[in-house]
Amino acid sequence: MIRRRTTQVFSLAFLDCICCGFGAIILIFVLSLAQQDRTQQETIESLRRILAAQLAALMKLNASKEDLEKTNARVATLAVDARLRNDSMHALLDELQAQLQHEKKGQEALLVDLDELKKEIAARQKKPDIVLPNVKPAPIGVPAGSNYICFVVDTSGSMRDPNTGQLWSIAFRKFEDVLDSYPTVEGVQILDGDGRFILGKEGQWLPDSPEVRDAIKRELRRYDIFSQSNPTNGILRALRVLPDPRNEKMKMGVYLFGDEFTGTADPVIRQIDQLNPADANGDRKVVINAVLFPTTIRYEFSMGNTGLKLANLMREVCYQNGGAMIALQDL
Repeated sequence: MIRRRTTQVFSLAFLDCICCGFGAIILIFVLSLAQQDRTQQETIESLRRILAAQLAALMKLNASKEDLEKTNARVATLAVDARLRNDSMHALLDELQAQLQHEKKGQEALLVDLDELKKEIAARQKKPDIVLPNVKPAPIGVPAGSNYICFVVDTSGSMRDPNTGQLWSIAFRKFEDVLDSYPTVEGVQILDGDGRFILGKEGQWLPDSPEVRDAIKRELRRYDIFSQSNPTNGILRALRVLPDPRNEKMKMGVYLFGDEFTGTADPVIRQIDQLNPADANGDRKVVINAVLFPTTIRYEFSMGNTGLKLANLMREVCYQNGGAMIALQDL
């Protein structure tokens, strides 16, 4: 009888094969894991580079944004500066136009003065047929019997030449005419329209002399204090502080040089009447005269007929106080 060999399904060789197969599978798995780690590292590095590039681009955008904001701020500042300069230029142009208007008016007045000066020079160049004594007559209508004279000069803006800021030349000439019509006096004084003493001590008379007269003319020509358009304050001030009741020989005369009056006439007339009352014969100690200029009437520098108001007031004041009023028609 033939003996059959027992066949083993799981032999040692089979187990070796199985183990080798599993080992190969494990090796492949391990190798594949290493490859995946390398791929992941490369992917991570690539992502990091992309992220760094995006961060750099973002930082560049932020820097560009800051530069743009600074540029916008500079542009806004330049726009504001340009607007301010434009406004300043417009204001300067307006001021220049106003100055041109003033210069035109001053030029017209200067031309009038030049015409008068030419006529005066032409008249002086003619040889007179009859030689008259060298005596300066008093202005028409102005009495010259005072031995103390006080001048009240309105130094407001309408009495000044806009080109020079000084008194109108015709006003200064008329002042010189009145002053020269008194060859000698015992005392002289000058106030502005507000009652400020232009020369000397307040309330004191200046001794008459050629030097004092030159000083008065010089101070009046360069006097730069603007008074109000109400010269009656100067008259009231002169009547309060200058008359000397102890001096029986005093014959005081007041001369007003002005062009307008902005107050009310009745109170002024009453105050002058109280300060310069009439005696039993109707005479008053102070004679009040006026020389009026047509600046506000001719050029309409003020409203309300202030030039006519001064003319009406001084006509009554001069009449009541024994003086005369001269109203010039042209500057």
